[in-house]
Amino acid sequence: MLATFKPTWMVESLYHVSPERLKKNGINTILTDLDNTLIPWNNSIGTQKIIEWLSFMKDNGINVIVVSNNNPKRVQIAVSDLNIPFVARALKPLNSGIKRTLKRYNLSKSEVVMVGDQLMTDVWAANNCKIKSIWVKPLVETDLLVTRFNRFFETIIYRKLKKKYPDLNWKEDIN
Repeated sequence: MLATFKPTWMVESLYHVSPERLKKNGINTILTDLDNTLIPWNNSIGTQKIIEWLSFMKDNGINVIVVSNNNPKRVQIAVSDLNIPFVARALKPLNSGIKRTLKRYNLSKSEVVMVGDQLMTDVWAANNCKIKSIWVKPLVETDLLVTRFNRFFETIIYRKLKKKYPDLNWKEDIN
């Protein structure tokens, strides 16, 4: 049961993930959570840093698709200036949103990675779908009420994961 929450990698931030290392692992597409992963949850639009990072990924042959539990209107507003595709109402930790994304964009499981700031939704969904995952630290320390509830359990789960997998640490990039 504990392994269902184990991320493939733990990286400080989405911005630390390098296209070279992704390609080395056979990955050409990032499925990313929206809130507190790509943009702060309390921000409705992207920043110049996000735009530059997305451009860098694209220039290096890495596609980025938002896979969010949010409603389509919220996600559309958030990504409108970023010019990236999205799948809303992903229902993470269920795997239906990821499966929908794989089918819609004709992707194979081996070529994608799910990136998110929550073990209880993003990492669990990736593991439910049998794809690689990158757990990142949240962009801001505050959260919605439901996310705060998840963070409480996430802390407990991470302690247990750390005990079982002592090498599970935050890194600057994937291996």
